[in-house]
Amino acid sequence: MITYLLAFILAMSGLSIVLLGDSMIKKVMGLNIFTNGIHVLLVSLGYMYGHVSPIASKHTTLANFISQAVDPLPQALIITSIVIDLSIISVALAMIIKMEEERI
Repeated sequence: MITYLLAFILAMSGLSIVLLGDSMIKKVMGLNIFTNGIHVLLVSLGYMYGHVSPIASKHTTLANFISQAVDPLPQALIITSIVIDLSIISVALAMIIKMEEERI
C-alpha cells in the first residue's frame, strides 16, 4: 500500500513540475520524476507477498520454483524502460543545452 502511495506522489509531483515548470531543464527533470513514479507503480504491481525472487538454484525443484517465484517479466520490462528513459533524458538535456548555447 505504501508503494502505491509513493508511486502516486512521485508521478503527481513530476507531472506538476512538467506542467508548471518555467525552464525546459525543469520540465525534463519533472518528466524523469514522473516516469520513475510509473516504474515504482509497475514494479509494485508485479510484487506478490510471500513469493521469492525469480532466480533458480540447484536446490530448488521446478514445480516448487514455478509455484513460489514472482513473474520476472515486469522487472525485465522496467529495467529496459529505465535504460531507454536514461537515453531519452540525456539526449533531451544535450539538445536543451545546445539550444541555449545557440541562443546566446
